[in-house]
Amino acid sequence: MSKSEQHLLSPGPLLDQKGDPVESGYATSLVRTYDRADVKAPGWRIKEWDYYYLSRGDKGLALTVADNSYMALLSVSVLDFAAPSYLTRSRMRFFTNGKLKLPATSAEGETAGSFGGCDIRFSVKDGQRRLTAKMENFGQNGEPFFCDLVLSDEPRDSMVILTPFDKPKHFYYNQKINAMRVSGSFAVGDETVDLTGGTATLDWGRGVWTYRNMWYWSSLSAFLPDGRTVGLNLGYGFGNTSAASENMIFCDGIAHKLGHIHFDIPQTPDGKDDFLSAWRITDGDGRVDLTMQPIIDRKDYTSALVISSDQHQVFGRFFGTVTLDDGEVLTLDGPIGFAEKVKNKW
Repeated sequence: MSKSEQHLLSPGPLLDQKGDPVESGYATSLVRTYDRADVKAPGWRIKEWDYYYLSRGDKGLALTVADNSYMALLSVSVLDFAAPSYLTRSRMRFFTNGKLKLPATSAEGETAGSFGGCDIRFSVKDGQRRLTAKMENFGQNGEPFFCDLVLSDEPRDSMVILTPFDKPKHFYYNQKINAMRVSGSFAVGDETVDLTGGTATLDWGRGVWTYRNMWYWSSLSAFLPDGRTVGLNLGYGFGNTSAASENMIFCDGIAHKLGHIHFDIPQTPDGKDDFLSAWRITDGDGRVDLTMQPIIDRKDYTSALVISSDQHQVFGRFFGTVTLDDGEVLTLDGPIGFAEKVKNKW
């Protein structure tokens, strides 16, 4: 699937009067307008979230605010790639049904949740994003978590895709913003980690999902030796992607569109995924040739009655090459990113 074979979204409302996507395809900004009031599926099926991942050197931080209608989630993950180790704490509140009032766009407003001894706020104003969070009883010995971070230098282009499902009134509208600049720090108890000079990625999603689905997603934001920024957004696995893929390379904030991608996850002798062995990530056009050497498998499995989630977000060092639209080849020599495989019944 070449760039010319993929449909570029046009401006306008996201959904028609029946609650179906007006069109499907990709863009480099939020050209289609999302409005929760336009959704015609049952309200408890709507899923909305903002997820930020920030990193500098051997430290990483992930923050999530999600309102999945039947359940809201606030989550903080701290990662240490030198140890290696990670710690994730989450708070849940049931039957929120959109009460968190997440913004209809990533470009302005405040995404916030406060319950269970946790308060997380993402504020967008005057071209900056401020991320603050407090969580009681976060550390291994009950230490609190705190962060105050500012993201700037938002790139010109982002990955935007409107993916329909083969079911009426179901869709996913998603934006990924790579390689924003970070200033600020986070702390667990008395230990403070400075992320100033690092990079940040936003995963912004709004939609109505089918009950069973699986996805693969990989993201990386880093600096090249010549000082340029590079970002990768690679993924597949759910919905009808015949109109476009979500795959892009970003160089200094400019998007370079890719076709379909494949993740080759090694298998154990008994046929299970061997997440901590080297992954291969390639495309059908020879523009992506990457190996990820895993460091941490941030895994989480939950099951409650008819709802379940099996997540493996694997962080590692990326080696190999990616090719821009003009034929320039960029070499990656070990920056840390992640690739994940997620199965949900939700």
